[in-house]
Amino acid sequence: MDQPAPTPYREGLPPQPPGPPDGEQHFTASETVRDLVIGTADGLTVPFALAAGLSGAVAANPLIVTAGLAEIAAGCVAMGLGGYLAARTDSQHYAAERAREEQETHEWPEREKWEVAAILHRYGLRGETLGRATEAIASDRKRWVDFMMRFELELSEPAPGRAAQSAATIGGAYVVGGLIPLAPYMLFAEVRPALTLSAALTGVALLGFGWLKARATGLPALRGAVQTLGVGGLAAVVAYLVARWVGGGG
Repeated sequence: MDQPAPTPYREGLPPQPPGPPDGEQHFTASETVRDLVIGTADGLTVPFALAAGLSGAVAANPLIVTAGLAEIAAGCVAMGLGGYLAARTDSQHYAAERAREEQETHEWPEREKWEVAAILHRYGLRGETLGRATEAIASDRKRWVDFMMRFELELSEPAPGRAAQSAATIGGAYVVGGLIPLAPYMLFAEVRPALTLSAALTGVALLGFGWLKARATGLPALRGAVQTLGVGGLAAVVAYLVARWVGGGG
C-alpha cells in the first residue's frame, strides 16, 4: 500500500513524522465550555436551594415560583454581567501588557533579547544555537512581542467579541439550569410533591452535569458526578433546614 507523500519542508521544518492513528488526543477546555460550566452549575444549585428553603417555610407554590423566577432573572443578569466584565478586563489587561511589551522592545531591545534568550535557555538551548534562535525571534517585532506575551507573561489574546459571548453563555446557562428545579413547582399545586420531584430532577441533572464535566476534563467521571451532586445537595439541605428553623416549622 502506497504511503501518503510527506508534507513538504517549510522554511527548514522537516516533514511531520507518523503519529497516533487517531491524532493526539488532548483536551483544552475552551472558554465557552468554562462559561457553560459556571452558568449551569450555579443555575442548578442556587434556585434549587432557594426553592427548597422556601418549601420549609411557606406552603404556597405560587410564592415559591415567583421568588424562584425572580432569583433566576437576577442571577442571569448578575452572572452574565460578571462574565462580561471579567472578559472585558482580560482584554484590557492583554492590550495594556502588549503595548508595554512593544514599547520595551523599542526602548530596551538588548534587555528584551536577553529575556528571550533566558526563556530559550530554560528549554535547553545553548551556545550558538541559543544565539541564532534569539536573533531569529527578534528579527520580526510582531513575532518577538508574540513570543514575550506567550512565554514571559503567559498571556493569550482574547477572541474578538469574547465579552458579549461570555455574558450570553453564562446568563443563558444559568436560566436553563435554574428552570430545572423550579419546573415542578409550576406543575404541582402542593409543596411536598413539587419538592420531591424538584429534588429528583435536580439530583439527576447534577449527576449528569458532573459526569459530563469530568469526562470533558479527563477526570474520573463517577467522582465528578458524586462531587457535583454533593455540593448541590448540601446547599439545598442547609437552605431547607435554615428556613424551617427561622420559620418555626421544625
